[in-house]
Amino acid sequence: MTALLRASGLSKSFRGLKAVANASFEVAEGQVSALIGPNGAGKTTVFNLIAGVYAPDTGTIHFQGRPIHGLRPDQICAAGIGRTFQLVKPFPALSVLDNVIVGALRVERTVAAARGAAHAVLRKLGLEARANDPAATLTLSDRKRLEVARALATRPRLLLLDEVMAGLRPTECDQLVEAFRGLHRAEGLTILLIEHVMRAVMALAQHIAVLDRGAVIARGTPDEVVRDMAVVQCYLGEDTEI
Repeated sequence: MTALLRASGLSKSFRGLKAVANASFEVAEGQVSALIGPNGAGKTTVFNLIAGVYAPDTGTIHFQGRPIHGLRPDQICAAGIGRTFQLVKPFPALSVLDNVIVGALRVERTVAAARGAAHAVLRKLGLEARANDPAATLTLSDRKRLEVARALATRPRLLLLDEVMAGLRPTECDQLVEAFRGLHRAEGLTILLIEHVMRAVMALAQHIAVLDRGAVIARGTPDEVVRDMAVVQCYLGEDTEI
C-alpha cells in the first residue's frame, strides 16, 4: 500500500525530557491505523508534531510525498490533515451546526455552501437532530461526535483521532466505532487514531504502531502486536511472563 503519511526518525525534547525518540512509522492511504502505548509514551506529542503544533528537533514528516515538518497548524490543515483533541472544547454558545460551519469555511467559499456541508457531516455522525442546539447542552458522547464533525468539515485526506473514546460507555464506544467504519467504507478516509480503549483499536485498526518512552517498539497487524513480548511488557511490566 502507498504511504500517505511517513514519519522518519522523529525526536522531540522538552527541557531535557525526550518525549519522542527517533520514532518512525507509516500510515497507508485508505487504511485505519492506530498509535498505542502506555500513558506518557509520547503519542499526543507525535500527533502535535504531525499537526504542526511543534516542529521536530530531528526527523522528517512527509504527507502525500511532500515534507510538512515545521509547517504551521493552519498549513497542515490546508494540506489535508484534520485532527481532534483529547479535551473537547466546542464553542459553547454557538449551535452544533455553527460549530461545524466554522470548520467547513476552511474549504467552502460561501456561508451557504459551508452550511450545506456542515449538515452533511452532521448526518454522517448522527447529530443532525441536535443541529440547532447550543453546543453547551450536549452530552460527552455528542461533544465527542461534534469534535469529529468539526475536523471532518475541513475535508481531510487524513483524520487524526486523539482518544475520542475516552470517558465513553461501552455502547457509546461501539456506536462511534460503527460511525468510523462507515466513513472508512463509504469515503475511503484514512484514519490514524490514538486510543486506550483496546476494543475500539482491535475493531477498527488494520495496522498498529506501539510507542513506549517515545520510541516505536512494535509495528504490525492487531494480532501480531498483541502477541509481541515487548508490547506485553510495556503495558504490564518487565517481569510479565506469557
